[in-house]
Amino acid sequence: MNVVKVISTSISQLRRLIKFYRLGNSDVRENYEIGPYGVDSNPVKDMVAIYAETAVKGKAVIIGYVNKNQMADVGELRLYSTDADGVEQFFVWFKNNGTLEVGGNSDNMVRYSELKLAFDELKTDLNNLVTAYNAHQHPTAAPGPPSPPTVTGSPSGADISGAKIDEVKTF
Repeated sequence: MNVVKVISTSISQLRRLIKFYRLGNSDVRENYEIGPYGVDSNPVKDMVAIYAETAVKGKAVIIGYVNKNQMADVGELRLYSTDADGVEQFFVWFKNNGTLEVGGNSDNMVRYSELKLAFDELKTDLNNLVTAYNAHQHPTAAPGPPSPPTVTGSPSGADISGAKIDEVKTF
């Protein structure tokens, strides 16, 4: 096995090819990347990779990469993406305390459907109260018919659709 430096990547026959320097700048090679099932990631230029020969002559592979920024604690899994320069752009972090962080930890996610159902019920109740308030009459001691309230309520125009996160789904 060798530690190698990635030059570039490409896709051929639905498989990722990694071009790299093996034993210096004059030893440029290209081999298929091998990874765990269900994981599709594309390394950035200058990543340090692990190159291994196989039992079949000429069928060497890239089997992994040296992670320069490991942050996951014991029992955790952290998936992240970077830009072409290797600067982290987004992450999903399965924490060992049973929580999940999606891109950060400064706010909470909500189940939008349940939140909207409860909000719409509250909005309907408020609008019914406003309608009843606006229709009620005050009896007066003065001669003449009862008078309506001098201040009327307005139906709610509240809207929570801005709280919906279309890019993140949950159960």
